[in-house]
Amino acid sequence: MVGVVELLNIFSWFPLCFAGLLGLIAGSFLSVVTYRIPIMIQRTWLEQCNKPLANDFSTKPDTAASVFNLVTPRSHCPNCKTQIYIQHNIPIMSYIFLKGRCAQCDNSIPVRYPLTEATTATISVITVWVLGPTWEAVVALPLTWTLLSLSLIDIDKQLLPDHITLPLMWAGLLLSLISIDGRGLITETESSLIGAAAGYLTLWSIYKLFKLLTGKEGMGYGDFKLLAALGAWLGWQYLPMILFISASVGAFVGLIGVLLLNRSKHTAIPFGPYLAGAGWITLLWGDELMYQYGLIFN
Repeated sequence: MVGVVELLNIFSWFPLCFAGLLGLIAGSFLSVVTYRIPIMIQRTWLEQCNKPLANDFSTKPDTAASVFNLVTPRSHCPNCKTQIYIQHNIPIMSYIFLKGRCAQCDNSIPVRYPLTEATTATISVITVWVLGPTWEAVVALPLTWTLLSLSLIDIDKQLLPDHITLPLMWAGLLLSLISIDGRGLITETESSLIGAAAGYLTLWSIYKLFKLLTGKEGMGYGDFKLLAALGAWLGWQYLPMILFISASVGAFVGLIGVLLLNRSKHTAIPFGPYLAGAGWITLLWGDELMYQYGLIFN
């Protein structure tokens, strides 16, 4: 007969297993998001450009273009256009079962899909492991998934879409209105409001100063909005930590690229993944890092 201790041990693993399962499902959806949103933005830009051209030159924009969003068209093989059925869309397992190839035309499936799913599951488990089965973990998981999707898009396209950064910021501000046991779910409303404003203005000021001194643009406006979103979620108190971690790691990676990979020092490096990674680290271990900082410097 299973004892009470054994039952407690079994159930203690349930939140982690559930977080991993959710992470696999979310990772599959993130692959759709990171692929389709840049295309959706590009199509919007082209449509906006075509409208004045149609008025000036009596040319008609392509109104016959098919609907393209996160739902339509259904997922399909880019080579043979065969729709991907649900049994071939199970996270990780389908990739292994199909040996990394399309079931219809045998075209190779990019390994980034199972890697994204595995990464999302891993960071989901870590998030719940650190925060525990709490309401904080419940809201931290969507934040974690969103930060990963922004990182992947920025790495691919050097783009942090307003479609994601702005709703993320507003979600952080709204969540600050929710309190449990007399305290904010993640941060207080005042701290969230100041964090959003300070996050945007900090990087905007650095951007303007750098451009004034060098005549070059050192970063994009998406970085301002991402830091504003992190400030809204975590509060202004953690912004220096996020900036320190992201700038330090970014500078180190950039230095490695120049010294070991022979990259030009003028090569543009997306800053979004470093901000997102620093924000996630701060979300999970910010209090401990602040405490250690106090022990060292006080």
